[in-house]
Amino acid sequence: MSDIAKVQNAVMPASLLKRFGPWLFLAIGLMVLPLIFSSNLSVYTMNLMGIFIIFALSYNMLLGQSGMLSFGHAVYFGLGGFMSVHFMNYIEAEIFVVPIVIVPVFGGLIGLVFAVIVGSFSTRRSGTVFAMISLGIAELIAASSLIFVAFFGGEEGVSGDRTMGPEVLGMDFAQDIEVYSLIAFWAFVTIALMYLFSRTPMGRMANAVRDNPERIEFIGYSQRKVRFISFCASGFFAGIAGGLFAINFEIVTEENLNALTSGVVLLMAYIGGVGFFVGPIVGAVVFTLLQTLLSNYTEIWQLYVGVIFVLTVMYAPQGLTGLVAMHIPAFKMKRLGTLAAPYVRAGIPTLLLLSGIVGFLETIHHVRSAAVGETTMSLLTIEFDTHSATPWIIIAILVVVGGYLTRTQMPQLKEAWEGANAPMGSDEGGAS
Repeated sequence: MSDIAKVQNAVMPASLLKRFGPWLFLAIGLMVLPLIFSSNLSVYTMNLMGIFIIFALSYNMLLGQSGMLSFGHAVYFGLGGFMSVHFMNYIEAEIFVVPIVIVPVFGGLIGLVFAVIVGSFSTRRSGTVFAMISLGIAELIAASSLIFVAFFGGEEGVSGDRTMGPEVLGMDFAQDIEVYSLIAFWAFVTIALMYLFSRTPMGRMANAVRDNPERIEFIGYSQRKVRFISFCASGFFAGIAGGLFAINFEIVTEENLNALTSGVVLLMAYIGGVGFFVGPIVGAVVFTLLQTLLSNYTEIWQLYVGVIFVLTVMYAPQGLTGLVAMHIPAFKMKRLGTLAAPYVRAGIPTLLLLSGIVGFLETIHHVRSAAVGETTMSLLTIEFDTHSATPWIIIAILVVVGGYLTRTQMPQLKEAWEGANAPMGSDEGGAS
């Protein structure tokens, strides 16, 4: 065997591992997760995560890949859910006899049909005009859902039974863990398809339209057609997510297609990072954990989500994934370790500051909403009287001391960051 052949044989496994390794890791992770987290709450949370991941990734096809800010993406999610729950009822009535596994496809198809209809005129414009059109369509469909009761079920929505179809691999989907298998399967398939779409020439052209639509027109491509195709693909995958939602909860209501749900998917995509493919996945996971776990400990969890979103827009526009990606240059230059001590010195007082702010918000909320005469509250298993001076003094100390120490550590952290990311061979980088 020649030296060239030996080198090729050594490179090929590494290339295959680099290409298919993340997908193998994803498949193994989806199979292992229910073995590690087997409680009912954990399975419920993972089911919701899978649905929101597909939903957020479909939205990222608009905002992150094509530069289209939509305030009505929940329309295709909700319509897909309504169509899927109707098909579940058709299966129960034996009008159609199909496995429940393929029901999300029907949700995806109705999402695609309505995306074609809406996209035929909305994608002619971009920017603020497109955003306003999407908002108008969202309000129109939401209002129609309370008028056309035959399809939308009015305020009560439409319910179905996911156990009436033929069994698949011995599963009738009566248990949540069986539904998890269905959601995990569709999550893997849709994530792969959306990733492949982003790597196609069409996906690359969508990125080009996002960055410089005038140049796209100059070289002979139609930016409107590119936006239209991306819009239709996004509606299809949003409909699949809606179908999975219908199967998981066995009911779909007007809330699943109104502006609130459209705002939720925007939060998930932006917090995770719209500039990265994995960003919406991170955002969906974080939002689901905040919604399902944090809501068990505080009634004002939505306030914290709003604060996180505002801070992300102001200080981390690339999202949580972008914050991680910012450390890649320092990691490649083997300087990441130099940031450990500055992060600890700045992190501890920051935690003190955040603890004081959270304590203040929770205490104020308890004082304003508690029943008359109820002055004792519990925060992180610590019980105290909100009408005494001691907890307020402690909160003030945490805010003042934590804020002061955080401010004093910021210049040192900035200096350490600049040193860790300085080009190789520069004085600043060499000094680090």
